[in-house]
Amino acid sequence: MILHNKQIAIIGAGPAGLTLASLLQQQGVHVTVYERDRDAQARIWGGTLDLHKESGQAALKKAGLLHRYFTLAKPMGRTLADQHGNVFFSKKPTAENQYDQPEISRNDLRSLLLDSLSANTVVWDRKFTGLSQDNGRWRLHFDEKPDEVADLVIGANGGMSRVRPYVTDAQVEDTGTFIIQGEVLDPIHKCPSFYHLCNGNILMSSYQGNLLVANPVNHSTLAYGITFQRPEEWSNGLGLDFKSPDRIRTCLSERFTDWDQRYHELFKATSFFAGLPTRKLSLDQPWKADRPLPITLIGDAAHLMPPFVGKGVNTGLMDALLLADNLTSGNYQSIQAAIEDYEHKMFAYASEAQRASSENELEIRQPDFTFQRFIH
Repeated sequence: MILHNKQIAIIGAGPAGLTLASLLQQQGVHVTVYERDRDAQARIWGGTLDLHKESGQAALKKAGLLHRYFTLAKPMGRTLADQHGNVFFSKKPTAENQYDQPEISRNDLRSLLLDSLSANTVVWDRKFTGLSQDNGRWRLHFDEKPDEVADLVIGANGGMSRVRPYVTDAQVEDTGTFIIQGEVLDPIHKCPSFYHLCNGNILMSSYQGNLLVANPVNHSTLAYGITFQRPEEWSNGLGLDFKSPDRIRTCLSERFTDWDQRYHELFKATSFFAGLPTRKLSLDQPWKADRPLPITLIGDAAHLMPPFVGKGVNTGLMDALLLADNLTSGNYQSIQAAIEDYEHKMFAYASEAQRASSENELEIRQPDFTFQRFIH
């Protein structure tokens, strides 16, 4: 095997990085994951994730983790409501589709993947700062932590990856959309009217360019996101102050003036807000061909895209599945050949996912956007 007696370093303990580590480790590969979070208990904010059969679920199946995923994930229906809180469509999951793409919390998915790894595979509290060459190997540098060495480095550390410049000169682009994410603890009591409106489903509502998507069942938390086109004046630094939740509530109240009071109840009950400008890493530019040592990217580090078709994490898990197979199948004469084939194939399917996401992004930002096409 081309990885015999090689040390593999994965930067980032997100879903893609951990899935790749699990798949490689099952084939006897020496792999270490370096993660900036302080420990495995660090809370990951954000909504739930749904893994698709042909991508995310396929990767977990290869890792022997699909049954565990179904145990932890929750099938979710959909409730579509207008700005007045009138429900015009509601559908619960059925026995036939409950395994299509159930929702799992980000921390549950991380725990699922961590449990599949050998002890001490993940080295926590490691903020990656850069690479250098050292006698035919990579030397990894971390903030205020000892250096490490590896024969192959795989960047899986998200959209603002510090591994990326060693692979491509492509720059992350702002797509012009902004998402305000919020969380409500104990929503049954904090925002009972809105919680009841969801009816145990993911609720979606849109009006005049404001799109709201809420999941009332993220453990004991209700997580939601509000998407809209970023105002032009924000590009001059006049954005929102997320250190002041009251100011965010005021902003939302003003944006949602014509919306039903149940939505305003949601904003008032929110204990945590975060702002997420949507960004994209174009794959139009070829990656560097003159890399001195084996190195590549997976997940958002490779193909960051707006989250509007649910393919971000799924594409990342596809990366992990394909790259692990290339590196361990015995079909390639060198690590570089395995990486080149992975990158060629990844560029094709990731570019298509980016295209679909960008199309959806432009559509949902329109003032007359509705969810009618989602009804079936």
